[in-house]
Amino acid sequence: MLDDVSSNVLNVMDFGAVGDGKTDDSQAFLKAWDKACTSWNPSTLVVPSDKSFLLRPVVTFQGPCKAPSIDFQIWGDILAPKSMSAWKKSDDTDHWIVFDLITGLSINGTGKIDGRGSSWWECREKHAIQINGCADFQMKGIKIFNSQQMHVAIDSCYGVQISDVWIVAPESSPNTDGIHIGSSKNVDISKSTIETGDDCISIGTGTSNVTISDIYCGPGHGISIGSLGKHGPAAVEQIYVYNCTFKGTQNGARIKTWQGGSGYAKDITFEDIILDSSDNPIIIDQYYCNGGDGCKNKTSAVKVSHVWFNNFRGTSSSKTAINLACSETVACEDIHLNHVHIMGVDSKEVVPYTLNVKGNMLDVKPEPYIKQKT
Repeated sequence: MLDDVSSNVLNVMDFGAVGDGKTDDSQAFLKAWDKACTSWNPSTLVVPSDKSFLLRPVVTFQGPCKAPSIDFQIWGDILAPKSMSAWKKSDDTDHWIVFDLITGLSINGTGKIDGRGSSWWECREKHAIQINGCADFQMKGIKIFNSQQMHVAIDSCYGVQISDVWIVAPESSPNTDGIHIGSSKNVDISKSTIETGDDCISIGTGTSNVTISDIYCGPGHGISIGSLGKHGPAAVEQIYVYNCTFKGTQNGARIKTWQGGSGYAKDITFEDIILDSSDNPIIIDQYYCNGGDGCKNKTSAVKVSHVWFNNFRGTSSSKTAINLACSETVACEDIHLNHVHIMGVDSKEVVPYTLNVKGNMLDVKPEPYIKQKT
């Protein structure tokens, strides 16, 4: 076992990990983490290649840490238990792996994190990886498969960079969002492939200054702002999504809010988007409802404004290629569509649908009705 040096390198095998995919290695990981976290020097925690490490829930890598930075290198495989019985009801088992209140954490490598979550897919709970209250966080190169629900949930973080990740779950797996961002600022997600049964990336309330680029999304439900407004006032702004491809997705660029909500979603841009057989390529849905509350009509709504859809090209697998369904009482304002060319698959006819939308458009096919901004 290595002592603290100018760079503190810690291998989980030196702390009792077995790596046979059967033995619970949770305590070995936590012992290595404690050593890394309590060091005054930059630390590196190594999960070696050619081994599989079983981690039983909940594994919480707790901060704050004394170490100014921790490099969590994953070269082998990390596995969740297959059985639901491994998740004790007395535990805070909404999550499998948690990184909490850490500054300067990076997770990288070519290893695989496998949630083996198929038994949970009808239960609407259990996140694979929760990043909570972290600052200056980076994730690069990791493969994340078959989450119990959301693959990566980012909550209350500041300064997040995620790139070159591969997130995969079957198209039929419900609620398996690739990356969910909530209550966070200054987030950059790029150069990644996300294939899931729900949103490739979703953005929740309290989030601002997010850049998403060079994402291959599909299958999945697209890149979504929301849903917003179900649990109190919404606040989402300064979102920039560009150079993304949607293939065989249920949605493309989507903003979804609940009736009866309040607050705002504004300063949002989707730009340079390629569509390949996507349902609902462009959609603002202010009547979103998953059926749990009976979907009653309500007059208040989240205010959606200052939204740009620029340079969309490709095909829609649904007849309604542009669907802007805004609240009848709180109009969407400053909605701009520029250079949008969407055709039907096999040259089938596509149409737009609009309700209570104000803004401008230039070179849009199919051409929707938008009340021009004066």
